[in-house]
Amino acid sequence: MKRIIFLTLGFVVVGLAVATAVMASQGDTGFDATVRAIENRYHAHPTRIPMMGFASALARISTKGGVSGINVVTFEDFKGPVDGAEFNALVEEKLGNNWKRMIRETHPLSNDQSLIYARPKGNRMDLVVIDLDGNELDMVTVSVDPKHLQDEISKHTHNSRATVSGNADVSDSPTESRETTSEHTVSTGAAE
Repeated sequence: MKRIIFLTLGFVVVGLAVATAVMASQGDTGFDATVRAIENRYHAHPTRIPMMGFASALARISTKGGVSGINVVTFEDFKGPVDGAEFNALVEEKLGNNWKRMIRETHPLSNDQSLIYARPKGNRMDLVVIDLDGNELDMVTVSVDPKHLQDEISKHTHNSRATVSGNADVSDSPTESRETTSEHTVSTGAAE
């Protein structure tokens, strides 16, 4: 009698474990789910960049918490034609509803495509950058502190002015010539 109870209990536990795994894989979203979906759909093998945990820790320290959570995955032999709309739909589905696409750049004469997604996470912003260039697909995820990023950007200003004088050929007319010179001043906020 004990044997039947333990056998039945064992089948129930195994059945629940399998059902949970199947349901989790169907609703699995995020960066790793996107990597797995691309791997399965395009039969490409991802390579995770080693020592990224260490690099991420260094980035967090050197930026005083401005950048953290860096993860890089690359697919080096990404083969076959890629339908841009299908690829974009796959990425959007696997990243999840809380990710919003900021940029989608496609090249009509090639498979090249760049996607940038963002999502707020507390007082931080998570970013996913996906770049398909020929037979190489690179994926990067990073967490940034928007306030820290804005502070860093505001430290740097770029002032330029252009002057036009008459010596270099820029016009459509072969008898008319113009020269454009520009002076650039970059302020880094450091004492000069």
